[in-house]
Amino acid sequence: MISAIDHLVILVGNLAAAVADYEALGFTVTPGGEHTDGATHNALISFADGSYLELLAFRREAPEHRWWQHTAAGAGLIDFALLPDDTTAAVIAARARGLPLRGPFAGGRERPDGVRLAWQTALGDTPELPFLCGDVTPREWRVPYEQIWHPNGVMGIFRITVAVRNLTLSAARYVALLGQHPLVEPGRRLFKLGHSYIALQEPGPDALESAAVELRLDQRGEGIASVALRRDNLAAIPRSLDPDLAHGVRIIVA
Repeated sequence: MISAIDHLVILVGNLAAAVADYEALGFTVTPGGEHTDGATHNALISFADGSYLELLAFRREAPEHRWWQHTAAGAGLIDFALLPDDTTAAVIAARARGLPLRGPFAGGRERPDGVRLAWQTALGDTPELPFLCGDVTPREWRVPYEQIWHPNGVMGIFRITVAVRNLTLSAARYVALLGQHPLVEPGRRLFKLGHSYIALQEPGPDALESAAVELRLDQRGEGIASVALRRDNLAAIPRSLDPDLAHGVRIIVA
């Protein structure tokens, strides 16, 4: 079973600068570490709902890396992961529903304190699909739950918008992945996972987040286009955060 949105991946050019900018936006940022392939390192913004934002930068040129292609378009949202209860079981279930996921594959990183983390991932064959990321070592080793409170009042992910070119075809893939049918709205389909929503959206002049969807399709192709974050009702922060400080990410605060 796939139970929640695990995290969003934000590509940045300079990790230290991105950490400072996200702290200026009112987020608490925690050092992550270096991934096992040595190509990337990260920092994390963890939320009370269990999800997190991953600020990720390349340490070297890595044309073999699945995210390297995004460096041509610069910083911004590039991918997202879902959290399975059991990665192998989720892959088997998706395949049985007709979606050919690849994996599980072993992954991991070393934290700055020397603790080595391990997880398993699984991938689809089309760019609008997320990847799965299931923990092998305890999840609390990977996600710093002690750093979930933020001065700006953000508590979690409310909705992510995924830009697609063929809404019917992409929705069918998500049905096979998640084992659930979406809420149908004009120009988009909504899938609920825990407290969050995944909105698949085609470009259209009257559609919600149409500018972000069209920009994503133009610059990177299909995939995650924007994120709406949930905040404490008492927090007084802008409805839309400065995209320059957010390193090109369209962030709405709901």
